[in-house]
Amino acid sequence: MAGGNSNYWEDLRKQARQLENELDLKLVSFSKLCTSYSSSRDGRRGDSSDTTPLLNNSTQDRMFETMAVEIEQLLAKLTGLNDKMAEYSSAPGVTSLNAALMHTLQRHRDILQDYTHEFHKTKANFLAIREREDLLGSVRKDIETYKSGTGVNNRRTELFLKEHEHLRNSDRLIDDTISIAMATKENMTSQRGMLKSIQGRVNTLANRFPAINSLIQRINLRKRRDSLILGGVIGICTILLLLYAFH
Repeated sequence: MAGGNSNYWEDLRKQARQLENELDLKLVSFSKLCTSYSSSRDGRRGDSSDTTPLLNNSTQDRMFETMAVEIEQLLAKLTGLNDKMAEYSSAPGVTSLNAALMHTLQRHRDILQDYTHEFHKTKANFLAIREREDLLGSVRKDIETYKSGTGVNNRRTELFLKEHEHLRNSDRLIDDTISIAMATKENMTSQRGMLKSIQGRVNTLANRFPAINSLIQRINLRKRRDSLILGGVIGICTILLLLYAFH
């Protein structure tokens, strides 16, 4: 029974290694396809012909889809084998060899995880390159259309673009000025609030202590009376000096 279980385990490992080797080759070819796709598009950017690039890109797109499906199928098969090995390693009859089996199983799982990560990364890069190149192709087409226009239209477009840039700069300066004015307004509002608060506190103190308020009023009246007396004395002295000077 143990020999049969051992043969079953070795058969699973053999199948897993075969799938891993096949996946490794497929992933290398898949990566080369993505690289050649980007390079071929870069090389054809200056080409004015439209028929050949479309045909080549369509062929590469079909190859990409086919290889992606094949790799996904291989990954699914390898995942199934790992599950079978996990079931075998957890069986009661292989307890004595469980540590070694778990180590081997973990290594196969790590390989599967690396292959899965590499596949998804390469696929995402390919899709990003294709999307970017499609966008650039549309932009290049618009540029060619623009260049094929008359010189007068091109000159007008350049003038419009410059005027648009000037307007954007003016808007930016206006926004900065408005921001400074708003900040100044907020500071002045804050200072006015502080002054009102101080005035309110002074009024509150005066209302709480009527004697102090009355004393302040008396002091003010006495200052005013002293000022009037002093002014009268100075006036009389001035008149007397003038009369003495003229006599």
